[in-house]
Amino acid sequence: MKLLDGKTAVVTGGSSGIGRGIARGFAEHGAAAVVVADVRKDPKGGGPPTHQLLRDETDTEAVFVECDVTNQEDLHETVEAAEAAGGIDVMVNNAGIWHAEDFFEVSEADYRHMMDINLKGAYFGSQIAGERLVENEGGGSIINVSSIAGLFGNGDWPTYAASKGGLTTFTYSLAHKLGDDGVRVNAIHPGGIQTRIGGEVEDEEAAAQQTQQFTRMVPLGRYGQPEDVAGAATFLASDLASYITGESLVVDGGWTSWR
Repeated sequence: MKLLDGKTAVVTGGSSGIGRGIARGFAEHGAAAVVVADVRKDPKGGGPPTHQLLRDETDTEAVFVECDVTNQEDLHETVEAAEAAGGIDVMVNNAGIWHAEDFFEVSEADYRHMMDINLKGAYFGSQIAGERLVENEGGGSIINVSSIAGLFGNGDWPTYAASKGGLTTFTYSLAHKLGDDGVRVNAIHPGGIQTRIGGEVEDEEAAAQQTQQFTRMVPLGRYGQPEDVAGAATFLASDLASYITGESLVVDGGWTSWR
């Protein structure tokens, strides 16, 4: 039997990057249905839409729902799509944004935008999905995709680190809140993962130098891939993790192991 046999999952930010990798991993491990929720259907970097890819490659029932995670009505519609597909078992709050910034130049609008997507979206996504998971009386799993910046902070990304730090402690709080109802809540903390969250690469030579410098600091000697995070998410969503809640799983190739 596959790890997620018969389960129905929602993955926000599921069209590209880590979210696409998680959705694909869930389908490969036998999920009955995956709801891909995102503001855009087409993945960054090209290729077929994630829901279509899952349909073509697996037996999973995959649907796309246009979802802005800062809009609670969109989140309700997303969870209802999972309910219609058999009842939600797994909620992955993955949608997020990142950019470097100068702390002294961050505007209130910049701050609000980052917090609304990275923290508010996960908060209310968890609230709406959690209510259904409790009502369904079958337990379930909520997985918040945080970041190593949510554990240690970063002077170049203060707003991002604040949003992810909030998401980390929210995860711990919700694990205590929902534990009696059999709902497990955990966080994944990716390190350097190759996605297009930072935008298109403009200087290939500089990017190559950055890669070389970065991989020297990583014991496993490479950037992570979305599939690496998908493996962690699949484990946390599965019954193999039935006694794991309120935990942070770092997926960074050992980068932060010196701390």
